[in-house]
Amino acid sequence: MTDERTAPACAIPGTRLAAASAGINACVHCGFCLQACPTYIALGDENDSPRGRIYLMRALVEGELTLEDPSVHTHIDRCLGCRACETACPSGVPYGALLEATRATLGEAKRPPLRARLILALFARRRLMRCVVGAARLVRATGLPKLLSRLPGDLGFAFAMLAASESPLSRGRASGADQLRGDGSRGTFALLRGCVMEGLFTRANRATERTLIANDYTLVLAPDQHCCGALHAHAGDLDTARALARRNIAAFEKSGAEYVVTNAAGCGALLKEYAHLLADDAAWAARAADLSVRVRDVSELLAAAGPRAGAPLGYRVTYDAPCHLQHAQRVATAPLAALDAIPGLERVALVDSDQCCGSAGIYNLLEPALSAAVLAPKLVHIERTGAALVATGNPGCLMQIGAGLLRTGQSARTIHPVELLDASYAAQQRTRP
Repeated sequence: MTDERTAPACAIPGTRLAAASAGINACVHCGFCLQACPTYIALGDENDSPRGRIYLMRALVEGELTLEDPSVHTHIDRCLGCRACETACPSGVPYGALLEATRATLGEAKRPPLRARLILALFARRRLMRCVVGAARLVRATGLPKLLSRLPGDLGFAFAMLAASESPLSRGRASGADQLRGDGSRGTFALLRGCVMEGLFTRANRATERTLIANDYTLVLAPDQHCCGALHAHAGDLDTARALARRNIAAFEKSGAEYVVTNAAGCGALLKEYAHLLADDAAWAARAADLSVRVRDVSELLAAAGPRAGAPLGYRVTYDAPCHLQHAQRVATAPLAALDAIPGLERVALVDSDQCCGSAGIYNLLEPALSAAVLAPKLVHIERTGAALVATGNPGCLMQIGAGLLRTGQSARTIHPVELLDASYAAQQRTRP
């Protein structure tokens, strides 16, 4: 008589985690993910590793743990969602999708913290978000955030983040009055302006447009776009993420752009996964898939174009890879090509540049202590490079690392890579007769 073992019946049928549970079975528990996981490195707890969290997911599906179990919420909440484990995993476990499905399922049993709900509600309302970010920009212009960054605790760090959103380049170095123009032969693009990028990193958005135009792309507008929904998806609010995705798909379809460009790694990762997000929506699945294949990080289009060289800039720069660019989008070398197109720029390697900085969307607001613990070794590595600028392509990383640099008294500042390339082009324009 053979011993045939059958899988236990699903204890949570009809939930999003149950629908995604096939991904759990792909995990062979090899442990390659452990040293790639920032929370496991910081805490040393197996339950705070990808493998441990997958054990918890399986226990939920099989009924060994309940959706109300506080320890499950604790360990799932602690995950940064950086997806470094996906890069390390030899079995192709779709950890990001599993995490989102788990958070969505847990959210049905216990509402997320009030702070999280308020932030997500804010990002889903375009006009209100613009007002709040506009007010933050006005406060930043006073110079107070830099002074108040010395306050202890979370409040001081929040002010440091706002101060870090200011570009370290002077207005004159950042852009020229006359824009370099290519011939537009490489196709049309529409920029996802983003909530925080357009509000606090406006200069990086304009630099994105200028550098692509200078490299033979043509800008078209998509005025009806909304928040991409990345923060909502990562938090498990998949219904809101899908609603925002549908609005963006319609807006970018209307633009007629060949490429949809992002300069924020987290936003780009979700846009490239709209096809997965709306796979079960018969009316939108094909449209989502069509948009996803047209999404590019700005560095991808610049690398495809060369990019053209500008005038020399005498900065010592190190590059920190945003998690959702390197691990989710698997874009690693393109940002370096943009930096290396700048003559005179000294680029120095950063130890563990592929490790998360601890920002992770709104994670640093919800788990500030653990976020700071994840950031701490990166600040040490940055200081050892002697770099004046830390280039990285995501607003959360720019503010998180920038705040850490301010709070530890380092002189280095954060900057988006396209701002440096834009400054190089501007300098070239100024030297022309």
